[in-house]
Amino acid sequence: MTTIALAPLAVLLPLIGFLVNGLAGRYLKKEWLIGTLGSAAVGAGFVFGCILFNELLALPADDRAHVITIFPWIAAGGLQSAVAYQVDPLSVTMLLVVTGVGFLIHVYSIGYMHGDPGYWRFFSYLNLFVFAMLNLILADNFLLMFRGGEGVGLCSYLLIGFWYDRDFEKGTTADAAKKAFIVNRIGDFGFLIGMFLIFMTFGSLQFQSVFGQAGKFDIGTPVMVAITLSLFLGATGKSAQIPLFVWLPDAMAGPTPVSALIHAATMVTAGVYMVARCSLLFALAPISLQVVGIIGAGTALFAATIGLVQNDIKKILAYSTISQLGYMFLALGVGAFSAGIFHVVTHAFFKALLFLGAGAVIHALHDEQNIRKMGALKGPMPVTYWTFLAGALAISGIFPLSGFFSKDEILWQAFAGEHWILWAMGLTGAALTAFYMSRLVTLTFEGDARWASGTHPHDAPGTMAVTLILLAILSVLGGIFGVPASLGGGNAIGHWLEPVFRPALDRLPHAGAENHTLEYVLMAMSVGVALAGIFIARNWYLKRKDVPETLSNRLRWAYTTLLNKYYVDEIYDAAVVKPVVTGSEKLLWRVVDVHVIDWSVNAIARFTAAVGRTFRLVQTGVIQSYALIFVVGVVAILAWILAH
Repeated sequence: MTTIALAPLAVLLPLIGFLVNGLAGRYLKKEWLIGTLGSAAVGAGFVFGCILFNELLALPADDRAHVITIFPWIAAGGLQSAVAYQVDPLSVTMLLVVTGVGFLIHVYSIGYMHGDPGYWRFFSYLNLFVFAMLNLILADNFLLMFRGGEGVGLCSYLLIGFWYDRDFEKGTTADAAKKAFIVNRIGDFGFLIGMFLIFMTFGSLQFQSVFGQAGKFDIGTPVMVAITLSLFLGATGKSAQIPLFVWLPDAMAGPTPVSALIHAATMVTAGVYMVARCSLLFALAPISLQVVGIIGAGTALFAATIGLVQNDIKKILAYSTISQLGYMFLALGVGAFSAGIFHVVTHAFFKALLFLGAGAVIHALHDEQNIRKMGALKGPMPVTYWTFLAGALAISGIFPLSGFFSKDEILWQAFAGEHWILWAMGLTGAALTAFYMSRLVTLTFEGDARWASGTHPHDAPGTMAVTLILLAILSVLGGIFGVPASLGGGNAIGHWLEPVFRPALDRLPHAGAENHTLEYVLMAMSVGVALAGIFIARNWYLKRKDVPETLSNRLRWAYTTLLNKYYVDEIYDAAVVKPVVTGSEKLLWRVVDVHVIDWSVNAIARFTAAVGRTFRLVQTGVIQSYALIFVVGVVAILAWILAH
């Protein structure tokens, strides 16, 4: 028995952690014990992931896909589905990211959630979240993947609304949780339609069976387009792309470790992973790939513009996440599947770091999240500052940090594939990213102190600081996994994932011969626009503080539009929410419910009562009446017999 067969243990351990803390957590009085149990369950999963990675690495490239069946699940007619896990380079990569970054977030939470009355409940939810996510990424069939996605959606609802009694913008955190849950159901509807079409077309939901048969279809077959567009609708829900991105900024209502877990390595990457897993199906539907690329580039640029003027530290990072997810879909849309997954990996490092660093700031300033009320935190919070700065430079694409290599690979692949408009959108988004991240760092850590009097900021304590340092190291050095050949590297992650994506890549047009000179020029442009964005932001918010205010006054309409997030929430509220609520109240309730359903039920009751009152008259209790009825009945029967 090889160690690959032990893969299910990586999934089982977080479930055990959930059960232990969920059932016994309230009786465990020691916070450190609850936190250690929850963290160890995920950390052990990471250890198993490392073992699996080492095992696969020792095998030939074409022999790195294995399926481990746990037990039969559903057998109904032609549908045969089992709880089975697929271990291959793609699933193991995601396993390492989810458990590795997830473990660090768990450790950080030990200190961050100290003293919270729901401490045990929080860690049980985190473990259940990781369990559901691991089912999604290790599933060997669409049905189990969908079940994992539904589990992730449920846990996101529980975690976003964890502080359900607190106010959040226009409502409570519970309202934000419901919004996330409902919007994701829209995406799930698309995924369901895609599954139905897959089963109708292939007679199976198992990946190997579906992908094995898909190779027989011609490129551009209508059913492939329908399947992939339906699946992509599901991806836009989970990964917060246009038009289903509105839930993710409101997810900031949850505790900061939840924001890091959802927005860094787990839920929001589920859609990216699903499209990458179905790369062959998308390669057979070029129209769908174009849609993926356009939506990705559009989302990257759209969200970046919103991030320029936001003042809530977590909201800025939320729109940054939406933008970075757009880059991942841009990569998938131009056929750079490995580059998209590479950005998933690096993004997990620096975005988890940024959210947890923001959490340290919020923790130090007694729940203050407005960056206009911060400043000068560099002195009292050096660890948080330097680690946060590393994450900001990484996401800005500054050489040689991790974000540079993954983002540059995406832009290069877009340009080399002659998707010049998408490349230009991505490059513009990179400049905006560098600007708003530099603005965030400057207003939070530098300049004058603007926090409330009596506040005494302090650096991240113990477990929180260690987590920030480790993530900062990964954010700085993580690019080593994908150094391109033009810079003397071997693009290790690309070669590692190549067997998974080879069937799809064989059906896509290939770029011409490598042009390292052109690649260097594009790298210089990418770094150049990022440095320009950083320089402008620092100059405006440190030296020429009048410029932002002057621009916001001169371009009031643009500033107001961006500050209000293009009024997308208001548009949805007016076009969808209010009509549904009004229709439900005035039509479904007052007409259908009251005048149809209630009337029908009451009419049946009234009819039954009337029949009862009528037949009750027969029961008089007078024997002579019963005898008379009996005689009349006998006479009537005899008359009927004689007549016939």
